[in-house]
Amino acid sequence: MTTTATDPGLDPRGAEIAGYLTRMTGDEKHEPAATSTLDVVRVLYERVLRVDPAAPDDPARDRFLVSKGHGPMALYAVLAASGVLDPAALDRMGEFDSNLGFHPDRTLLAGVEISSGSLGHGLGLAVGTALGLRLLGRDARTVVLLGDAELDEGSNAEPIQYAARAGLDRLTAVVIDNSSATHGWPGGIGARFAVEGWAAAEVDGRDHDALERALTADPGGRPSVVVARVEPKRSH
Repeated sequence: MTTTATDPGLDPRGAEIAGYLTRMTGDEKHEPAATSTLDVVRVLYERVLRVDPAAPDDPARDRFLVSKGHGPMALYAVLAASGVLDPAALDRMGEFDSNLGFHPDRTLLAGVEISSGSLGHGLGLAVGTALGLRLLGRDARTVVLLGDAELDEGSNAEPIQYAARAGLDRLTAVVIDNSSATHGWPGGIGARFAVEGWAAAEVDGRDHDALERALTADPGGRPSVVVARVEPKRSH
């Protein structure tokens, strides 16, 4: 795929990841889905998530669920840069018997928590994951990556309503807002969550420091949502 650099002055890790992105071909139509999430995924793995590349199935790990499963190239590139995935696998993405599909598959690749791509399911799965971790007495975080258009799916309504009432303060939803939603919401995405009791923040989705601050802020005993604004999706 042809990558669009999020910062013309890429740092060494960013240059490495950009190179990995160019090695994956065959799913160019989902390039914007990948590039729109790249900075968020980088910040999560480099600064926020408690994960060990040498032990990706550690029961104490933070869970990162990619509900926005179409265009998973950003996730694959970051996993390769983090040492979870052999970079050689990138060249065979989407091929027969490759463990890198055009949608991520949890049964084939360490570091993938859910098989996704059919939109609208990730937030409910994240709520269930956060509940399960709490029942086990673990303080691990659950972070779920969503797209703004995905919130058009009605299946998101119940987890949005339930999470704050259940006090799931270790749950964070990150919504990539690239102006793809069909209808939108009065007051914006953050307001939709806030009215149900979530702590809400809206940041520049390309600003790594702002993303880190939002993702590590104390939610005050509530679930949190971070709306990451990026450039509008281009029409094809």
